[in-house]
Amino acid sequence: MTDFGDGLEGVVAAHTVLSDVDGAAGRLVIRGHALDDLAGHWPFEAVLGLLWDGFFADPPARWDQALGAARQAVYAEVTALDDRLLSTGLVEAVRALMARLGDGESVDLALRLVAAPAVFGAAAIRIAAGKRPVPPDPGMGHAADLLRMTRGGAARRGEIDALDAYLVTVADHGLNASTFAARVVASTRAGLTSAVLAGLSALKGPLHGGAPGPVIDMLDQIGAPQNARPWLEASLARGDRLMGFGHRVYRVRDPRADALKRAVAGLAADGEDVTGRLALAEAVEAAALAVLRQRKPDRPLQTNVELYTALLLEALGFPPTAFTAVFAMGRTAGWIAHAREQVAGGRLIRPQSVYIGPRADVAA
Repeated sequence: MTDFGDGLEGVVAAHTVLSDVDGAAGRLVIRGHALDDLAGHWPFEAVLGLLWDGFFADPPARWDQALGAARQAVYAEVTALDDRLLSTGLVEAVRALMARLGDGESVDLALRLVAAPAVFGAAAIRIAAGKRPVPPDPGMGHAADLLRMTRGGAARRGEIDALDAYLVTVADHGLNASTFAARVVASTRAGLTSAVLAGLSALKGPLHGGAPGPVIDMLDQIGAPQNARPWLEASLARGDRLMGFGHRVYRVRDPRADALKRAVAGLAADGEDVTGRLALAEAVEAAALAVLRQRKPDRPLQTNVELYTALLLEALGFPPTAFTAVFAMGRTAGWIAHAREQVAGGRLIRPQSVYIGPRADVAA
């Protein structure tokens, strides 16, 4: 019998050139580039090209232009976004529209799958608010067009840069639950759409991409820095999980938290009124880390990506119900890279299980 940790802890399930998550050092490397060298410096389209390099035989000459054209192509599906579909939830509505794109392995489909969460998510946000969807502008950058489609008007440069930094930060992160789900489906040769929908289905869980939304609830309930420690202590006493703290892999501070905190600070420098909210988040962070050290001294619980994700997306005007969909707007690039890598060099993923149930009576 082979020993393994719960949740496949410590099991190597893939060899990859895509990303290295160093939990002990608190470092994330994307295809040879440290996250700090990408987030805030590279546009999302450039990181998309980096992730997909070598995985398609016919890549476009310009990733930004190709992604713009893909946004324009998928907008036709927005007509299917009715009240019944929206009533299922924003992520569910986006997922249903993405299922209409067909399946396959082409780079054109891959681009449409990356474009789709942005186009469908922005349209769903607007329709839910009683507004008309805004068609894409294929000549704009992806982050700029996403904000324009969501708001109905142009965003400031600092806002565009902040969203670009976010999309880059979450584009890939090792063999997390959603990426593993995407690779499992890709290994069956089901196609890119099937793999991406599997990733999105895993992402919406509250222990994965669904976690940043409750961070806003936490900040709203705490209200002021002086309330942070009493609220957090009461929450832990009830056995609640503190969203925004602790990670399955990182034993030190999540490097993505620092990248997104810098992006929030950049919004403040651009004139966005986030100073008070940022001060509250910093107070909550300091209090939470102190309380966690005291109550759980044997567990390395540090700040993760969720805390400043919530702060950044809120400052950019996305409602908490859309946070998971915005996460998918960046992570789809990584899911597709992993799916293509799996198809190129991997076998059908078929782990074994150890039966621990009752044995059937077997006649002698």
